[in-house]
Amino acid sequence: MVAPQRIKFKKENQTEFYSVLKKRVDEYFTTNNISKNANTAMVVKSIFIFGSFVGIYLLILSNMFPPAVMLFLAVLIGFFSAMMGINIGHDAIHGSYTNNAKTNKFLGLSYNLVGANDYMWNIMHNIVHHTWANIPNYDEDIDQVPIIRTNPKQELWKIHKYQHIYVFFLYALSSISWVFKKDYVKFNQDNIGGYDNSRKNKRELFRMIAYKVAYYFMFIALPIMVLNLAWYYVLLGFVVMHFSMGLTLALIFQLSHINEDLAFPEASEEGNMEYTWAAHQLYTSTNYAPTSPLASFLTGGLHLQVEHHLFPKMCHIHYRAIHPIVKATALEFGLPYYEHPTFFGALVSHIKTLKNFGKSENYAGDGKYTVAA
Repeated sequence: MVAPQRIKFKKENQTEFYSVLKKRVDEYFTTNNISKNANTAMVVKSIFIFGSFVGIYLLILSNMFPPAVMLFLAVLIGFFSAMMGINIGHDAIHGSYTNNAKTNKFLGLSYNLVGANDYMWNIMHNIVHHTWANIPNYDEDIDQVPIIRTNPKQELWKIHKYQHIYVFFLYALSSISWVFKKDYVKFNQDNIGGYDNSRKNKRELFRMIAYKVAYYFMFIALPIMVLNLAWYYVLLGFVVMHFSMGLTLALIFQLSHINEDLAFPEASEEGNMEYTWAAHQLYTSTNYAPTSPLASFLTGGLHLQVEHHLFPKMCHIHYRAIHPIVKATALEFGLPYYEHPTFFGALVSHIKTLKNFGKSENYAGDGKYTVAA
């Protein structure tokens, strides 16, 4: 695979948006004597999510329930698998849960506990997605399987005009693909989006395989061994669990970047982007249900995607507090600040965007930001 062109964002001076924003956000934490890392509420939330995950797993292995209840528990543990990833592992791998690198590393292992891989997630999400959000051929979050068209550089197929209907079934399959295929495939690629992955870390490959095998044993082999169910019922439960997990994750992540308002910009022939990195995040991210405590709890703060992209090393428990500061500063500097009042409003906009990508080869999002001059 040919290495992608190096992209350069416009530089910012000390009087521009991000510098002013960081100063104001820092003042909020200093004035209120608050740490940017996890607080007591975050720790309690983490204990609840982890405890629920472990408790449901033990209930499944207990053999106390009929098959119908077991399927419900499979849905539930799939949901809490997603919750553990986005609330605990996501913050930890960003280095935002605590200011202690070893503790973050330990908490980041929760990704491996739900079948993913902490090392590959750091590359695919922290580096690739957060650096090149919504840039075709650079951000792999908008480079899905070919049957889903989510960016203007992707070839348009006839079947894409129905993608807004069948996409949710594929979203539900996404975590199964992640557990059995995606991490292995991405590890072996020389380029992951705009990231040079040609130097393979054999230790991390060994870690990934070891954790994957442990996961397969915990969620497939051990249940087959101990449950009074036929093996195919156990596999059905595993699939149902991942349908729940995959759909939950997709609905939380996809609404924030594949949306009507947003841009899917490209660099100039020289590799230059029109805006600074911080402004780019505003043109390519949107929030939903921004003031909702429930949305914050369920999405790990990812409903405030703008704040997350601008401050990825801040624990998500603080995003709602800084939201008014970020919004006011963006508007003050004449920059967009996209948000939907509700989750369902963002979902409708996401569906409309998929329809537009499915019927028009020239659709490139509505954000006023395309190719740098």
